[in-house]
Amino acid sequence: MVSTALKQRTESLRKQIEEHNYHYYVEDSPLISDEAYDKLFQELLKLEDEYPELRSPLSPTQKVGGAPIDKFRKYKHAQPMLSLQNIYNEEESSVFYERWEETLGNKFSVLVEPKFDGLAIELVYENGGLVVAATRGDGETGEDVTENVKTIRSIPLHLRGDFPPLLEVRGEIILLKEDFEKLNQERAKAGETLFANPRNAAAGSIRQLDPRVAAQRKLDFFPHGVASVRGLKAKTQMDLLTSFRSWGLKTHTLYKVINSLPEIETFYKKVEGQRDSLDYEIDGIVLKLNSFKDQEELGFVSRSPRWAVAYKFKAQEGVTLLRDVVFQVGRTGVITPVAVLDPVWIGGVEVKRAGLHNEDQIRALGLKIGDSVVVKRAGDVIPDVVSVIEQKRSGREKTITFPKKCPACDSTIHRIEGEAAHRCPNIACPARLAEGLKHFCSKRAMNIEGLGDKWIDLLLENKLIRHFSSLYDLDKETVMTLERQGERSAQKLVDSIQKSKNTTLDRFIFALGIPLVGERTAELLAIHFGSLDKLLEASDEEFSQVEEVGPTVTEKIREFLDEARNRSEIDRLIKKGVNPKWEVAQGGHQGELKGQTFVITGTLPSLSRDEASQLIRENGGKITSSVSKNTDYVVVGEEAGSKLEKARTLGIKLLDEAGLRKLIKKSS
Repeated sequence: MVSTALKQRTESLRKQIEEHNYHYYVEDSPLISDEAYDKLFQELLKLEDEYPELRSPLSPTQKVGGAPIDKFRKYKHAQPMLSLQNIYNEEESSVFYERWEETLGNKFSVLVEPKFDGLAIELVYENGGLVVAATRGDGETGEDVTENVKTIRSIPLHLRGDFPPLLEVRGEIILLKEDFEKLNQERAKAGETLFANPRNAAAGSIRQLDPRVAAQRKLDFFPHGVASVRGLKAKTQMDLLTSFRSWGLKTHTLYKVINSLPEIETFYKKVEGQRDSLDYEIDGIVLKLNSFKDQEELGFVSRSPRWAVAYKFKAQEGVTLLRDVVFQVGRTGVITPVAVLDPVWIGGVEVKRAGLHNEDQIRALGLKIGDSVVVKRAGDVIPDVVSVIEQKRSGREKTITFPKKCPACDSTIHRIEGEAAHRCPNIACPARLAEGLKHFCSKRAMNIEGLGDKWIDLLLENKLIRHFSSLYDLDKETVMTLERQGERSAQKLVDSIQKSKNTTLDRFIFALGIPLVGERTAELLAIHFGSLDKLLEASDEEFSQVEEVGPTVTEKIREFLDEARNRSEIDRLIKKGVNPKWEVAQGGHQGELKGQTFVITGTLPSLSRDEASQLIRENGGKITSSVSKNTDYVVVGEEAGSKLEKARTLGIKLLDEAGLRKLIKKSS
């Protein structure tokens, strides 16, 4: 039984440490020495070790990291974590600003702040306590990384002051430049792979399964917005930043409220000039309407808010020597030339390789091995060779020859007339197999649950699979031969693989990885042919009759199906029990929508364009991209453009989302 005195001492220590954390990390004005702080911290650690019943998930001792976990669980965001639209110059900035003026007049202000180059994160506080920290993921669902985030000193485990009872904070986890350099020095000494940049280091730290690793890295956090919140008193972005600080969250000072377009350019140039001297990496500035009321009026498009935009800095450049060109094979078989360079530092990152995209770019640049070249970090991430310095040529430079055979499997490389890319047509090509398998198993393809990238790499490394169809030969005993695989996990994986045999035709077509055949085209092919046999036997003329399948896509499908090894693989999949079926949804191809052609324009209230299209197709309708006299209905949303005017001119029936749903209900 723990005495009342010990309970009170433990609570007192926690409050003292939290107060000192606030003054050290948020106010940047420590009240006591590091030695005195460590003494308090060690006393609390000792008490919690001796008396486990005193431990708390929100104790400051969580900053040292707890026990490792097996994997991260998924976390569905209450509100989607959207990305920002990017602009890159003064002209685009002016266009965006004028859009705001069209809606709001000239009575609005804009908060401008740096765009941190870090890891987007959401912190969920309930009654002041941190209950969840999650990555962005795909915007809808991220990963619960709470235990790792707890180790970040500048993130309070409990808010202070007058905080809302529910608060979802959005912000960026970063690693300061100085700490990034130290981390890479330590990794170099240990013979470990170096991180490419601070953002990668921050993301890699947060995704460690052992929170103690994250605790050893000096990660930092800056909040910039909120999602779901109850009882928020702030009315503007500026008010919100002030509130963050009062709640114990660290904020930066490089922000400003402006009231005109010229002020945006002034701020942009000022911050760009300070970029290299800042302690942290930024890759632009963010413009946000300051008033929450104005933000609400502007609203959102499908992937980003209309009330905010990222104004990115110009890409940084360097000059170096092209030593060689190597050729890599991607998932869809595209052969990509990659420049091998003398190492050059661009924007704090050492660049040794750069993209060349395709043969046409090499010819357009007039590039030769041995050339001095200008390399640009596009978006400050992916380096590209952008030009050749011809006056530096010595005459010993060598012409770059594009291969005729795949460098991985020796298949003959194809290049369709009018297309830039060269491709290896063999889906069993070893260079394509890993990425192809990851695509084949993915959620929107065969949806093999639990068979992620690490599993696939492990199976390939141990030579347990050689084709897509090899997956269906795996049994529990084979999987258990892999290191550290138990009976239960092995059986679960095998069951998941076997379950995927019963799939839909559109998923199967998409899973094959046919170039230019995405989810939508796969669905249209499934609707048109209705069975795999009919699709495999189809002529080019029949493919050309499929909605939205033009000559280029037809040629890609034909090239894929004419490759003997691809047909053999499809046959193997079917023989091993994969059974792709196509069943029209209830009410599909019946009633009012049968044979009707629809065009969608603008943004609908609750359906994305893809969702509305799927709804129409499932109920027998056809979707086209342009309005003509053959169009039966135009579905109209917000900000409908020229298609609406053309529909009115032609006298075509107009529907809003409610009208579309009513029509579908009638047809069912």
